Amino acid sequence: MSDWSVLKLDYETPHFLLSLYAGNEKNLRILEEKLNIQVITRDGWISFKGAEEKSLTAQRLFEDLEKVIRGGSSISDQEFHKALDLVCSQSTNSLTHLSSIQLLANAGKKTVVAKSARQLDYIKSMQMNDIVFGLGPAGTGKTYLAVAMALTKLKNKEINKVILTRPAVEAGEALGFLPGDLQEKISPYLRPLYDAISDMLLPSDAQKWMEDGTIEIAPLAYMRGRTLSRACVILDEAQNTTCEQMFMFLTRLGDGGQYFITGDTSQIDLKGGVPSGLVEAEKALQGTRGIAFTKFEAEDVVRHPVVQRIINAYQHHRSS
Repeated sequence: MSDWSVLKLDYETPHFLLSLYAGNEKNLRILEEKLNIQVITRDGWISFKGAEEKSLTAQRLFEDLEKVIRGGSSISDQEFHKALDLVCSQSTNSLTHLSSIQLLANAGKKTVVAKSARQLDYIKSMQMNDIVFGLGPAGTGKTYLAVAMALTKLKNKEINKVILTRPAVEAGEALGFLPGDLQEKISPYLRPLYDAISDMLLPSDAQKWMEDGTIEIAPLAYMRGRTLSRACVILDEAQNTTCEQMFMFLTRLGDGGQYFITGDTSQIDLKGGVPSGLVEAEKALQGTRGIAFTKFEAEDVVRHPVVQRIINAYQHHRSS
């Protein structure tokens, strides 16, 4: 094999080629810099000029991107960068592999797929277990994917109801002292869950399901005394539950129900040395049949790339 090559790929339309790199020329410049090759694109074709090994890597990248597009998904800047990282690391994973399980499929809305190998494991775990804990730093997609899985199960009629809950630590759950009705009282604490719903559902579906109670949003304190059957319940920010609250919540699960519990034990806001119910649950429930834990790391952050660098910098600072 020679050390130098020019590889050319042809596509049916310029628009299809544009879709492979999210229509952003900057992505091609990043590709050039990362692989030290020259990338040229014209009407429906793209070529890679450089060391043969690097040109072949670029070819594998575009083959993977093409499979994703032809599979019905779209490519964002972030997904392009992820695919590039995967092909450069010679990972056994690929963007196609990560997209093998697609959640939701609304007209005008993107399907939700894993963006890392650990996210894919998390999705599979939610398909197989009664209670799944998603643990790790902000931006790893643990809550977003839990909402996507719950809404997918609702659309597929596997459950009758989705319940979103979160401990209102800042208000000490003394919500009666806050102005407005229950929805207005709890809304500030559940904003991330509202955002996920609006990102995944058409406005008409979201409004209908929230008005008729198919999607219920309630503070954790309102779970007491209930039996949660045929419902998918997401407990977010679980690190801020007390041990009593967590035990109460876990024992509410009814027939045909499923729990997705998310949290970050490095971000506990409980005051006065009160122990976290999530920390206790993680210790007590390891190895329990039907219960699974997925632990995300900083490398799984799927927000803006600087978020991962912030997390790494703080971890380094706090350990030094």
